Amino acid sequence: MTALLTGLVSMLVFGAVILVHELGHFWAARRCGIRVEEFSIGFGPKLLAWGKGETRYTLRLIPLGGYNLFSAPPEGDGEDDLPPPPAPRPRHAPLFPLAVRGQRFEQATAWQRFFVTLAGALMNFMLGFVVLLALVLSMQALGGTTVAQFTEDSASAASGLQLGDTILAVDGQRVRTANSMAQCFGYTEQTHTMTVLREGEIVTLDAVTVAPSTDADGNLTSTLDFRVAAIPKTPRNVLVQTGEFFGYYSTAILGGFWQLATGQVGMDQLSGPIGTVSAVSQAVQYGWRDVLSLMALLTINVGIFNLLPVPALDGCKLLFLLFEGLTGRAVPLRFQAAVNTAGLVLLLWLMAVVTMQDITRFF
Repeated sequence: MTALLTGLVSMLVFGAVILVHELGHFWAARRCGIRVEEFSIGFGPKLLAWGKGETRYTLRLIPLGGYNLFSAPPEGDGEDDLPPPPAPRPRHAPLFPLAVRGQRFEQATAWQRFFVTLAGALMNFMLGFVVLLALVLSMQALGGTTVAQFTEDSASAASGLQLGDTILAVDGQRVRTANSMAQCFGYTEQTHTMTVLREGEIVTLDAVTVAPSTDADGNLTSTLDFRVAAIPKTPRNVLVQTGEFFGYYSTAILGGFWQLATGQVGMDQLSGPIGTVSAVSQAVQYGWRDVLSLMALLTINVGIFNLLPVPALDGCKLLFLLFEGLTGRAVPLRFQAAVNTAGLVLLLWLMAVVTMQDITRFF
């Protein structure tokens, strides 16, 4: 039963992340008047297909991606030909026309194609924000930064922090919620500079020592030795908390990519679809909140990964389109094809290596 539930949840998580990404490309293409021949979720053999309007919608066997198939160029177009110019438009025509005109992708302006390419990642970010918003709304209470209680033998109380102090900044970093404040502290006893609001006055405390809290067995329960008061669940506080979670996830993901690029971590730390399914299995055991948290992490990860300036990814295509939009000259198609082919080979090799690692790790 657990395996079946894990499989269903994994399909829902992967499916939602892929669906919103491809919907972003699809919606932007339709908005720009670009004809979409096929909208597909998954790769490989077709499981289900139907047509509506000018587009064929398909569901395929392998749920590890998706694509939008735009109108193919007519036969006889040379490989080195520049994309044909867009059809003449009225002088004051909008950049993103409301009407679907049925033009080919290559006929759209560079900025329209840029928008279509960018829209997939933007939709992933939007999904991540919505999921995190749902998690914040489901919380019983939101933590603020006003000190409400000290633990026994609290180091922070002994070093100058007082009940009722509202912590505004830690080591110069502005904090607004308990979540952002907790990120300023480590898992060992450390001394920090704090700016607090005390009885209506801003006070700077130069040396506040904060020690982590532990239970009777010595297990870490919190990075703080004090507790904070809850704050009202107003729209503003909910949005601030959601934004902080989104920023935390994004920063952690970018930091991971940077560590990988600079050699601080090895490829053995990477995980692919099998590893993700394993993570989903663990999240299912803990509850729906952990599943949603993992889903938010995954969709933000997909959005950021697609925007990396790596050949074959949307980020590299955006660089080509940015060059074309700014200079009015398209990057030669032969060069684009060579770069994207090399990138695709590299990504397939990376996927194979990571999958083998996952198999070795989990089986």
